[in-house]
Amino acid sequence: MAHQTEFSAELLDYVTGVSLRDDPILAELRKLTSELPGGASLQVMAEEAQLLALLVQLTGATSVLEIGTYTGYSALCMARALPSTGRLVTLDINPKWIEVATPYWQRAGVADRIEPIIGEAAGNLELLRTERGEESFDLVFVDGDKAGYPSYYESALRLVRPGGLIVLDNTLFFGRVIDPAAQDSDTRAIRALNEALRDDNRVDLSLLVMADGITLARKRNRWTASSR
Repeated sequence: MAHQTEFSAELLDYVTGVSLRDDPILAELRKLTSELPGGASLQVMAEEAQLLALLVQLTGATSVLEIGTYTGYSALCMARALPSTGRLVTLDINPKWIEVATPYWQRAGVADRIEPIIGEAAGNLELLRTERGEESFDLVFVDGDKAGYPSYYESALRLVRPGGLIVLDNTLFFGRVIDPAAQDSDTRAIRALNEALRDDNRVDLSLLVMADGITLARKRNRWTASSR
């Protein structure tokens, strides 16, 4: 079949019904998040978090980096998919989100696999690069402030190992990427990154038409700093 299926609300409900594997901890954290101001739009949808967990398993990841913790739902799902010796570093500028997330991580038995780092992302990414070295992560999930995406992507590309995976959330940005009237800094940043990714020969690429757009960028094995 050559064309994209049109997904009605009923068809999406069907997909959720036959694919989503839920549990009380995840459901409770989603409910709490949805009740926060803006929580419904900022929260990673359950199906996407389940995909992230699967990607952690498929890549054999033992070291994961997340840019943008929010209430810790995606971190929880990815940490569960790690082996017991695996570790996930999650960055956020606001310490209150870690306070919200930690009890759920503890209840799920994965708090010891998660290392939250508070502060401005760009500086902490550079610190990770200095302290842990380049190519020290197997998978990087980018879900921070959208204006920072181009910079976060370049940092992620240096921090992820060859053959490792970068996952970028919100790359359709509520459909604003195709609206010529949308000229805010967030939309321009996502639009520019999407166009740059298309032509970036350092990665293999797929933009999934799921949730708000999920881009998968696999770092090629022969990547060098001058190969773009």
